[in-house]
Amino acid sequence: MHPNELLYSPDHIWCKKEPDGNVRLGMTYHYQEQLKNIVYVDLPKVGTLLQHGEPFASFESSKTAADLTCPISGSVIETNAQLQDKPGLVNKDPYGQGWMVLVKPTHPEELDLLLSSKEYIDLILK
Repeated sequence: MHPNELLYSPDHIWCKKEPDGNVRLGMTYHYQEQLKNIVYVDLPKVGTLLQHGEPFASFESSKTAADLTCPISGSVIETNAQLQDKPGLVNKDPYGQGWMVLVKPTHPEELDLLLSSKEYIDLILK
């Protein structure tokens, strides 16, 4: 459910460090499962500067609407355009086709603050 090679924020965002140093972000399986059907996702534009701890995207589901908190600072270099027409990909494939943004980090050391898969599982089981 929560791949070991990813890092996780306490706010239910997964982070995948790509070979080129960029970081792909998405919503965790646990969070999307709680939200049920995601019907809308609003992502930042390419070039947007994101700040650690600040909202970077928003969503609407059959249960709620909320912002997602960014786990790292950096510049958006790509967004998942598929989510415009198919926001349900976040539910169907949260760690694959449901990814949200690709970020060029300005402070890569912020990744050291994130949780391992085991630490994230321990957090959500509390």
